[in-house]
Amino acid sequence: MSLATTDNDVPGVRPNYQRVLLKISGEALMGSGEFGIDGKTVDRVAGEVKEAITAGYQICLVIGGGNIFRGVAGAASGMERSTADHMGMLATVMNALAMQNSLEHQGVDTRVMSAIPMMTVCEPYIRRRAVRHMEKGRVVIFTAGTGNPFFTTDTAAALRAAEMSCNALFKGTNVDGVYSADPKTDKTAIRYDQLSYLEVLSKDLKVMDASAVSLSRENNIPIIVFSIQEKGNFVDVLAGKGECTIVS
Repeated sequence: MSLATTDNDVPGVRPNYQRVLLKISGEALMGSGEFGIDGKTVDRVAGEVKEAITAGYQICLVIGGGNIFRGVAGAASGMERSTADHMGMLATVMNALAMQNSLEHQGVDTRVMSAIPMMTVCEPYIRRRAVRHMEKGRVVIFTAGTGNPFFTTDTAAALRAAEMSCNALFKGTNVDGVYSADPKTDKTAIRYDQLSYLEVLSKDLKVMDASAVSLSRENNIPIIVFSIQEKGNFVDVLAGKGECTIVS
């Protein structure tokens, strides 16, 4: 059963989503630093999530680990790829715990669920339990990727969005949508309001990796790319008002 509002079926009207997965890069938690976790930045992002929960949305998250360790970078420096990827998964657990701590300080009941069992710090990922947490209004943070090497947290986000029957996969970035090139370095970059999955793949647009885009396409889950840096923007985009790019 879909949780989307009836606006989803009205031509020309942006749908209003009810249950969504928010994907945030680990780098988004660094703030102005070059490494690690910036507490003020985590608190600000957690505040965006709290606003969405207060507005009645069901939210789950996947957070990358690039602010601590990137498996691809480790492999490029000569480390065995599986080992490097597992180290990257552990980095996502640290970010998830930091986000959980901030959310709970702001009064939001939160659960961290890991694809790699580590019972002393968080729950193991069990799909039906995760769905129940969301039905009770809790934020669920999925961590440790898919639990397997050679898969990114983008792919993990698309997978969890499908398993949770989410209406959409929201990707919070530093810009207000998808561009033909990096708008910070190319002033002629074109911004897109809407794209198809195939356009993203054929134009090699850096929205998410190809596996994540394909998985979202197969499960008919739109990808919404927006700026997580603007206060209140997450709720605005959820309600169909903020600036974003919709891939569908």
